[in-house]
Amino acid sequence: MRRLLLTLALVLSVSTARAADLVVFAAASLTDALKDIAPLWEKTGGSPLKFSFAASSTLARQMEQGAPANLFISADLQWMDWADQHKLLAPGTRRNLLGNTMVLVMPKDSVKPVTISPTLDLAALLGPDGRIATGDPASVPVGIYAKQALTKLGLWNKAQSRIAGAESVRAALLLVEKHEAPAGIVYATDAAVDPGVAVAGIFPADSHPPIVYPFAVTGAGDTPEARKLLDFLAGPEASAVFAKRGFKLLAP
Repeated sequence: MRRLLLTLALVLSVSTARAADLVVFAAASLTDALKDIAPLWEKTGGSPLKFSFAASSTLARQMEQGAPANLFISADLQWMDWADQHKLLAPGTRRNLLGNTMVLVMPKDSVKPVTISPTLDLAALLGPDGRIATGDPASVPVGIYAKQALTKLGLWNKAQSRIAGAESVRAALLLVEKHEAPAGIVYATDAAVDPGVAVAGIFPADSHPPIVYPFAVTGAGDTPEARKLLDFLAGPEASAVFAKRGFKLLAP
């Protein structure tokens, strides 16, 4: 009987610990930075963090379907707006904390530096059958930004049929790394973590809306600890990690 009680107590303690974990739904491009930040947060006595990294569109839809999360971090304003409109956020917790830069990448062993402008020769860049890997332009933030930039530069009509739309920015990056696409449009922070690719060109800042990462506590996961985590992510320790990883820190 005593052994049974001890076993039950152990199960209950493990369940309680798991219940105390904070679940963070975050854009795939934040993978490395948030994994760096997790131990810093836990050193302050914060609850263990459980991450789900994917395209912002995927995460927002999962939350709408009932997937539990305490924080949602999107790679664009559009999907945070969508989550807000669907009443998935805790009112008053939304903050725009980070920015990024969009770049053209190629496999490191075949990179050809280019100037991204209306005169960019896509046919010469991609070859007869090559495609540009990026996020799905219909839903994934990096793909949405890419379409906006190529449209502004007058290149979308030529590029549209050559787009390989991936499920996330990291999936697009992998296509370039594995030479399955001769070029890709990703964020500078993602290009920096993949030794198999190199930046061929940087998109002009005025070719697309600013890349903004909004953070918010979710309505279903709104707890004092979740709000404390949001404050920590906006604080100096986390900001130093984000900056080291190449993100732009936005003014409050």
